[in-house]
Amino acid sequence: MLTTASVLPLTVLYVTEKTRSPEYRLALGALSGLRQDLFHDALAYRPLHPMRTDGPLTRRLPGRIRDAAAWTPHAAVVVLAMFVLSMAYVSGDSGGAGAEFVLTGFIPAAAVLMTLVRPVGAWWLSLLSTPVVAVLAGYWDGWPWTPGGFLSHLTVMTVVAMRTRPRAAGWMWALTAAYGFFAEVGLSGRYGGSDTPQMLFVAALALLVVTVLHVRREARQEVAAQQTVTAVERDKRTLLEERTTIARELHDVVAHHMSVVAIQAEAAPYRVENPPPELEKAFATIRENAVAALTELRRVLGVVRAEDYQAPDAPQPVLADIENLLANVREAGLDVQKTITGAVRALPQGVELSAYRIVQEALSNALRHAPGSTAKVEISYVLGGLGLRIANTAAQSLVKPSPGAGHGITGMRERVTMLNGEMTAEPTEEGGYEVTAFIPVAVIETASEETS
Repeated sequence: MLTTASVLPLTVLYVTEKTRSPEYRLALGALSGLRQDLFHDALAYRPLHPMRTDGPLTRRLPGRIRDAAAWTPHAAVVVLAMFVLSMAYVSGDSGGAGAEFVLTGFIPAAAVLMTLVRPVGAWWLSLLSTPVVAVLAGYWDGWPWTPGGFLSHLTVMTVVAMRTRPRAAGWMWALTAAYGFFAEVGLSGRYGGSDTPQMLFVAALALLVVTVLHVRREARQEVAAQQTVTAVERDKRTLLEERTTIARELHDVVAHHMSVVAIQAEAAPYRVENPPPELEKAFATIRENAVAALTELRRVLGVVRAEDYQAPDAPQPVLADIENLLANVREAGLDVQKTITGAVRALPQGVELSAYRIVQEALSNALRHAPGSTAKVEISYVLGGLGLRIANTAAQSLVKPSPGAGHGITGMRERVTMLNGEMTAEPTEEGGYEVTAFIPVAVIETASEETS
């Protein structure tokens, strides 16, 4: 049970949240981002990983050179650290020698190297060591950054921005600006000019370039992820469409057999003189079950049938109609040869239909993707089933290939899988394409061997 003491804090919290202005919430969110980017785990160990070598340039390099190219970012950071050290020595930040040089030269260089393992900590080291380096170097003409410190801090901000998020780059620039203006105002009139405007201008350009690259990379990754999701969804939709097409075609095959069963079961008692009641009852049960199965089949087909689907008027094609298919293909410009091996025999109608469709789709792909090529169709009647091989040569015509819908291979695989068969579809060494399939089927009857 809620009491007044328990309700009051919740009410006060709710009223406080509602009465806070949008500006206050925006500032609170900005400070939260600052704490997360530059204060939380500032010294965390985050080593820079080798870069990928599968780019358009690096993948053309020889093996050993390509492996070494993966460490290019690390080498670039080390070279910049050496530049910082050399600049501190040449500019005479500490007279070029002495214990001061360890601080005025090596600390900025160490900050640059530190970006390889602890990027945020390296930025804090570079910022906090800036006044120390300037004082030890006695550098008052361009306060607060010495030449070596200028290059060091600019390098550290750029590298850290590349290794973090764009928001962190904005915070680093803002804090650098705050420190620079504070140092300039605090020592105004006592020393020479300040190099804070130059630092902020160059840093803004560098960080802007890095931010644009960040945004571009994230956009490219998002597009790639979306394309992957779209491709997966498209494949699923293609698979469902092909399965629906197969279901429509096989409906006529199954419906025909179920209708024959029902008719024969109804006529069977009349072919026997004085059939026993048990036989009549058995045939009546068979007919009822066949009719019920046919009704259910039509109901299920209605679920997958599209609104614009038109039932075919002609019977479904079989392997006996393959010659008409080849004639049509030859008229379309594809030179195709047919070879039949083994003892030709009657096959289940579903197998005949699927085999016909596989040959039809393979030849259609050859017409679309390899204009001017030649094709071979091999149909092998073996003891354990039916073998198919459709191979075409490389394109020999200057006609541009016609892109298809991309459903052909998927549909062929679905038909073969439905019949517990195996299929391969892959390019040949000569530049053509080959589709092979094996559909297991029991021997029904043997006919003469035909070769054409």
